[in-house]
Amino acid sequence: MARTLIVEADGGSRGNPGPAGYGAVVLDPETGEALAEVAEFIGTATNNVAEYKGLVAGLRAAHALDPQACVQVRMDSKLVVEQMSGRWQIKHPDMKPLAAEARSVFPAGQVTYEWIPRAQNKHADRLANEAMDAGKIGKQWEPGNSRAALAAAPARSAAARAADEAAESAEAADAAPSAPAAGWGAPDLGPPATFVLLRHGETALTPEKRFSGSGGTDPELSAAGRRQAEAAAAALAARGSVQAVVSSPLRRCRETAQAVAARLGLEVRIEEGLRETDFGAWEGLTFAEVRERFPEDLDAWLGSARVAPTGGGESFATVARRVAVARDKLLARYAGKTVLLVTHVTPVKTLVRLALGAPPESLFRMELSAASLSAVAYFSDGNASVRLLNDTSHLR
Repeated sequence: MARTLIVEADGGSRGNPGPAGYGAVVLDPETGEALAEVAEFIGTATNNVAEYKGLVAGLRAAHALDPQACVQVRMDSKLVVEQMSGRWQIKHPDMKPLAAEARSVFPAGQVTYEWIPRAQNKHADRLANEAMDAGKIGKQWEPGNSRAALAAAPARSAAARAADEAAESAEAADAAPSAPAAGWGAPDLGPPATFVLLRHGETALTPEKRFSGSGGTDPELSAAGRRQAEAAAAALAARGSVQAVVSSPLRRCRETAQAVAARLGLEVRIEEGLRETDFGAWEGLTFAEVRERFPEDLDAWLGSARVAPTGGGESFATVARRVAVARDKLLARYAGKTVLLVTHVTPVKTLVRLALGAPPESLFRMELSAASLSAVAYFSDGNASVRLLNDTSHLR
């Protein structure tokens, strides 16, 4: 399965046009570790050209690490994100070749784009400023001299930042006169894609709190689990908003999904990426049994999202990568619709964690009951909103 990399990029110009530079960082999506950093002073250029050059440099750094990776680009430039996503036209002659260069780094479909607030793009912004500061004293940015350059020259002033934002806004208005703006005061972005996340009903293993993933016996719903599935189906039918039903391939999810789909008059589509973690040799065991038999392996697993369970299981980092791929595939298929995803504990928690931008250890800090409902909305500007978590009111 393809690896996922995050590219955060930024660019700036002190004068617009004026002395300009860019910065980009390639991050591990699970640990947040910086795998590569690039920055460059590019002479006199506009803010938007610097942003595009930062994007190209970030993509090339990711390609050098893994040309087969799925890349998630995050930038605070609404203009670049919307243009590279194909929603806004590219009219400026300086940016057309840069956009074409960015598209040539990875094959189409391997790169997705997300707008993030400027405050969440501090790493790339710092690198861009270090590059501009180094250029001011006649040097090129290097990891070893960036701090000296930063100390030798002041960072961009608030006024310069405001000028950058104004220039980008003007160019964006020309590119897409009716495109939505970001922020609390923005016009309607259209209906979000909403994933209603239903954990399957109980199996015989659930009340015993045994590890039950995708590498075990694939148990069916118990009598209690079937009742829970019917209760969830009744609640969702009463809401009347679900337009499609997608399920993990495992039996307990398919049975839960079918109960809902029958009430709603819908078909169940199977998505392989929504299956539960493979717990390897721990399948069917309780936590106490794993602690007794595999104490060192368990401690390592609890301490790192990159560690897999004993016996060839999946790490949480691996699960997160496939869940993110499945998420993006479903968002493209069901744009603007409300979709029920019937899945398991780890995929539901992972979707919530990724929407919040929370660290991997947050998986251990969420409670998720059998047949509970959660929900995440995904907006066209790249933002996500967790709307519900572990609702069990329909089971009372």
